[in-house]
Amino acid sequence: MWLTNLLTNGGVGTTVLMLSISIFAGLLLGKIKVKGISLGITWVLFVGILLSALGVRCNHDMLHIVKEFGLILFVTAVGLQVGPGFFRSFKKGGLAMNLMAIVNVALGVCITVVISKLASQELTDMAGVYTGAITNTPGLSAAQQAVNDLGIEGASERLAAGYAVAYPLAVVGMIVCCILIRPKNIANEPTVLDNTTAQANTSTTSVKKGGILLIPVFVIIALGIFIGSIPIPVGMKAPVKLGLAGGPLVVALVAGWLGVKKGWYGTDFTDGQGVHMLREVGIALFLAGVGLGAGSQFVETVQVHYMWVVYGVIITMVPPLLVTLFGRYVMKMNYYTLMGFIGGAHTDPPTLAFANTTAPEGCKLPNMGYATVYPLTMFLRIFTAQLLVLMA
Repeated sequence: MWLTNLLTNGGVGTTVLMLSISIFAGLLLGKIKVKGISLGITWVLFVGILLSALGVRCNHDMLHIVKEFGLILFVTAVGLQVGPGFFRSFKKGGLAMNLMAIVNVALGVCITVVISKLASQELTDMAGVYTGAITNTPGLSAAQQAVNDLGIEGASERLAAGYAVAYPLAVVGMIVCCILIRPKNIANEPTVLDNTTAQANTSTTSVKKGGILLIPVFVIIALGIFIGSIPIPVGMKAPVKLGLAGGPLVVALVAGWLGVKKGWYGTDFTDGQGVHMLREVGIALFLAGVGLGAGSQFVETVQVHYMWVVYGVIITMVPPLLVTLFGRYVMKMNYYTLMGFIGGAHTDPPTLAFANTTAPEGCKLPNMGYATVYPLTMFLRIFTAQLLVLMA
């Protein structure tokens, strides 16, 4: 009796317990590999969905706070990590890859709108499918913030349901894209481009001598939330905002870039174990919160809106396949770089993990491709998720 009450009373203790179980079990399952492929930390989302679908009930307000705070920690850490090399990446191939990323995002948005029209689906609902299909959790948060600002009743829950339905196959779909563009003679594929590769890679460990100033992470977060709350008029139903995800990301990017450039600290801080831990804890809290919040509707959503799964697969796979085939056969881009590009263009860590597993030991090209397009893509995904809601 007491155990049943613990699992279903929706209290603080229950919520903390379920968050812990989701993260613990999800991380353990993430270590499992099938033919070298692992879904990694994404399992945290799936465990949360399963627990919620089985009848576990958590405190809704607490889940919301944990989810948003986890997201803020994640994007702040990512901004600090990729900031030092972001602007340098444009000098050597970065511009071309970011143009490809823009096309990739535009194709995804266009496909979403077309499906909404042809299949008579609410564009607000399709915005949720869109964020799940591109595995962009900050985009989901931005879309939910937009519908809350507009006062659309029940839309936030439907967005989360669409996200949860599309997300699982999206992770698999992007790995399939990497496999489909794999060259026949992969042994002949270069593992380095030239001596600029290390410069573009944000994982460099060179540190300027002198004292390292630890930038207070919460100062970045506070400033980021302030900037993210500034309304940007776009001539639609409501102004667009960078939001709780976009604001801290932009501030962290600038802080990471400017801090290393000015010598205030080195990349041993921006890409060190502390920031890495911050990123992993943040995304784990966010995925657990999303799963525990959406799982109760997951089975029902799949039964009623099973076509959302199909729409999600289309949105996931068509844009990156078209763009990377162009990059491979027209622009003659490196395969390992393109795998990283797919992960970065969909802001998807599991794809990057797969790329690094596939690439030879010591090959940094997947990381370079991922880091080069990740910041711009993150901003565009957040913006377009809100845009789809405002277009509805």
